[in-house]
This record gives sequence, structure tokens and C-alpha cells, in this order.
Amino acid sequence: MFDDFFTRAVVAGIGLALTAGPLGCFIIWRRMAYFGDTMAHSALLGVALAFLFEINLTVGVFIVAALVSVALLALQKKGGLSTDALLGILSHSTLAIGLVMVAFMTWIRIDLLSFLFGDILAVTTGDIAIIYAGGALVLGSLCFLWRPLLASTVSTELAESEGLKPDLSLFAFKLLMALVIAIAMKLVGILLITSLLIIPAATARRFAATPEQMALTASLLGAGAVTLGLFGSLEYDTPSGPSIVVAALILFILSLAPLRLRKSDQQTSETREHAS
Repeated sequence: MFDDFFTRAVVAGIGLALTAGPLGCFIIWRRMAYFGDTMAHSALLGVALAFLFEINLTVGVFIVAALVSVALLALQKKGGLSTDALLGILSHSTLAIGLVMVAFMTWIRIDLLSFLFGDILAVTTGDIAIIYAGGALVLGSLCFLWRPLLASTVSTELAESEGLKPDLSLFAFKLLMALVIAIAMKLVGILLITSLLIIPAATARRFAATPEQMALTASLLGAGAVTLGLFGSLEYDTPSGPSIVVAALILFILSLAPLRLRKSDQQTSETREHAS
């Protein structure tokens, strides 16, 4: 069905963007950007272990990302260090261990650049099936978790009083993040995954009046960034993954213009009032 490599890339990228949008909103609301980076950096360790034990790359990355979430919860309960310090330790240590493991596995040729920055133009129809099946699972699960996650984002105490189990829903959300990172790794790369989660959601925040509107807008903006980035990559012969992130950044910068114009108009009207 998708014979052309560029068509496959667009279809795969849009599927990822539609999934990442709602997740990115919760990352913005809960200020979990650094946690997203930590899980993304751990993906390289997952890749190394997948090659070592000869298992599917997506499965390997998901397992390691999920273990990082469990490790963070265990370390937080012990206390002694702040969450951002623990995230820094886990982020850089898992990335370093992954790089060292790859260096030791001399019998395997691993293209590190493709894992770090992605190679969306190399996706297959099988990859597209995984992206959309995984995306459907993530979005379906997120619909189920929407109310407890949203309530605990506003107030953990309120969510607990309503019996919504905020800790359990947050852990489930982290597992969904792990799954999205595992799916997205091949497309935009380990170092750029978090940006695709955060930037469209941050852009959508300026246009949405409700959480649901923000989630939908983030998905659409992400899909737009994928399309613009891939066409820009094709036109100017630039790396596809970074081009998508640059397109998302351009959309974010453009979203700032209306606010600036409103402030300028407001200042002008105030100046006129003072002058009169």
C-alpha cells in the first residue's frame, strides 16, 4: 500500500504525532520534561540490551524505560536526594552505560547516529503497523486514565479523596511514555523524542481553552510539524528527524506572534488613553 519511502515516512510520522500530542500535554502540565529526557536517554541502553539478547528493539527499549520508572520510584521512597538529582543520575548513567555496551559489542555493527537522531525515511510497512497499533493502545489507555491523571494534576489530595488512585495512574502514564519512546526511537531518534512530545503541546497551550482542546490541538500541530519537516528535509536535503523538530519549533515561535501583537495593541491603546 505504501510503496514510496517518503509516503511511508509521512504516514508513520503523523501516527506518532497523533499519539504524542495528548501525552505531551500531561508532560507540560505536570512539569515532567526532565523525566521524559531521562526515559529517552535510557533508550540507548535498551537498544544495546536488545542486540545483546537478540530481542526486538522496541521491546528492549520499553523494558529498560519501564525499569527506569520503577528505579526512580524506589529511589524517591528512600529519600536523601531531590527528584531532579535522581533523574540526572539515571539519565546520564543509562546513556553512558548504553554507549559503553555498544563499544564492547564489536561483533555487531550499530549505526549510533540513526538511533540518536532517527531515520524516519527508513520505516517499513511493518513499522507503520507497530506505530498505529501501539498508538491506539496508548490513546485508549490514556482515555481510561484521563480523569484520574487530570484530577491528580490539579490536586493529588483531591484525587485521593475521590478514590482515583493518583499514584497508580501516574505510574501507568509513565509506562505509556515508555511505550511511545520505544515506538518513536526509530523515527526521530533518542535525543529528539522529548522535543516532539513537548514542543507541539507547548504550542497548543496558547490556543486551547480546555484540556481536551489542548490535547487535540497538540496532536494536529505535531502532525503539521511532521509534514512540514519531512517536506523541508526533502527540499533542502537535511536530516529528517531534526528537520521535524525544527518545524515544530517554527510553529511554536509563530504561536508567540499573536500574543506579542495583542500586547503591542494594548500598549498602544494605553498610550493613546494617557495622551488624551
